[in-house]
Amino acid sequence: MKLFKTTALGVAMTALSALSAHSTELTIAIVNNGHMINMQKVAEAYTAETGTTLNWVSLEEGVLREQVTSDTATGGGQYDVINIGMQEAPIWGAAGWIEALEFGADYDVDDMLPAIRNGLSHEGTLYAAPFYGESSMVMYRKDLTDAAGVSIGDIDSWDNVKAAAMAIHNPDAGVYGACLRGKPGWGDNMAFITTVVNSFGGAWFDADMRPTIDSDEWRAAINFYVDLLGNYGPPGSEGNSFNEILALYNEGKCGMWIDATIAASFLEVDGVAYAQSPNAGNPVGANWLWAWAMAVPAGSPNSAEAQKFIEWATSKDYIKAVADHPDFGWGSVPTGTRASTYAYPEFKAAAAFAGAEMAAIESAAPEATDLKPYVGVQFAAIPEFPEVGSAVAQEMAAALSGAKSVDDALAASQKAADAIMSEAGYY
Repeated sequence: MKLFKTTALGVAMTALSALSAHSTELTIAIVNNGHMINMQKVAEAYTAETGTTLNWVSLEEGVLREQVTSDTATGGGQYDVINIGMQEAPIWGAAGWIEALEFGADYDVDDMLPAIRNGLSHEGTLYAAPFYGESSMVMYRKDLTDAAGVSIGDIDSWDNVKAAAMAIHNPDAGVYGACLRGKPGWGDNMAFITTVVNSFGGAWFDADMRPTIDSDEWRAAINFYVDLLGNYGPPGSEGNSFNEILALYNEGKCGMWIDATIAASFLEVDGVAYAQSPNAGNPVGANWLWAWAMAVPAGSPNSAEAQKFIEWATSKDYIKAVADHPDFGWGSVPTGTRASTYAYPEFKAAAAFAGAEMAAIESAAPEATDLKPYVGVQFAAIPEFPEVGSAVAQEMAAALSGAKSVDDALAASQKAADAIMSEAGYY
């Protein structure tokens, strides 16, 4: 009897241990974009297979950045998996805020697009795995441009883009010539605005990391942006970011949208055509480079399970799971991360944007140049940039709304950026 009781207890403890091992709860902070929302449904199969409970915290882009940065920097431990991007991953990895990622051979890390993998690594170590990657491009209604007798080409001039926006602008019919980001945030309005500034030959900082915002290049770019969006964009553009413009586009209210290539996966109107981003003379172009990726905050008690989830959610198998899911299909798979995705004939048939997206990603130039002496396209890969970018974002939104003149907004931006960089000890 004693042996039976001991054996029974051992079996019960083993069963309890197994149950505990398969009942991990992960809290995952994600941006509320379409592919991330879809993941919650696809991941039901992951829970069924592993027993891991997934608690999702879906946040608007700017709110996500604030909450994740605060929690990770202080070791708050609120999240097991976090959405971050190329601005944060190398810096946070070097600072020890997030864990290095190590996956099995079947994961095939070499299948990642090199620009995306490099942007999420520090000294060759991967610190965040890309869920989807993107550059920026023009997405326009060819039916409207054809009817107006205008065209938009690859790497077109901004003047021609403005002329096309003017030609298709018909607010009486509920159609606006250009829908562009205006909502303040370093990754919101400043993502687009920085590409315009880059294309006009401007940059955030000079070779000594002194801000160069109150400059002729910035002035030309911001005047152009305010004129284009103020005259040919929807009212209240200073409140619009990705999700707001996506909704407007799918309601047939946007003639053209210059934004993340990933948006093409979610466009539901007919007649959309694609072109590489406009340029005003920058020899290396101006289209951005970004990836929404997954990372594990340092010290997470569920680190092992968190890494297993990330390995699954950013794998080739996940791509196939979305493609095979009854609610989605090949047109809904997350793109911009793996070369193998673009080799599937089913994907190429479902994604008319695939060629334009890949061309944009491959042509993006995040490396430092003479014009831009820092890493990053629509951001600068330094710890202080989110603070600088957020301060300038508010000023640009004020200029767009008419609350400030462009000159006043630039002067205030320069002053704020100079104070931040000086206090940080750059000069």
